[in-house]
Amino acid sequence: MNLRYLLDTSVVSAPISKRPSPEIDERLEADGQQCAIAAPVWTELTYGCHRLPRGKRRSALETYLQDVVLASFPVLAYDEAAARWHGVERARLEGLGKPAPYVDSQIAAIAHVNELILVTFNDADFRQFQGLRVVSWR
Repeated sequence: MNLRYLLDTSVVSAPISKRPSPEIDERLEADGQQCAIAAPVWTELTYGCHRLPRGKRRSALETYLQDVVLASFPVLAYDEAAARWHGVERARLEGLGKPAPYVDSQIAAIAHVNELILVTFNDADFRQFQGLRVVSWR
């Protein structure tokens, strides 16, 4: 498998949003085989789904997560290399007075140590990380 991109929660959620973007669907269709998600993204997705009351919306999300997300994208672990980079980078940013959200830092670390381009709609949240390649598919 030749991975190139790590998808942030915002991108993975886009196809099931209230206003799905045809451009994102096309991009995922074209480049989906080169994409993965980070374990913390999987956490955010499942957490968001299971916070919903049981019903049609939750059922549709559960199906999407299982049949589309897990079937399409490998989930990359937050491992020792990512933890090391994460710790060093968080300390650097705090020293600059720019503390980063913990989960965003984990996602950035997984992208960085796996040499992947992070795809997000919230690129401003990730641009502060040193050596991280970030793009927006909007």
